Amino acid sequence: MKPAKAMTIRLSAEQAEQLETVASVDNQPISEIIRAAITEHIEHRKRDAKFKASLKQRLARAQRFLESDSR
Repeated sequence: MKPAKAMTIRLSAEQAEQLETVASVDNQPISEIIRAAITEHIEHRKRDAKFKASLKQRLARAQRFLESDSR
């Protein structure tokens, strides 16, 4: 498993207050609430057909780029 990576995010005052409220009610650290939301978002995107099509296009473009470099 890769080591954890620290990241910084900026929230509006309203988002921060709402996040603090959710974390308090759920009795969980804010960082855990954020990680769970990110995991849910990523899983949702993985199931999205448009996202998958775009990802495949980008991978194909990158592959063509690599192949052109080896000529």
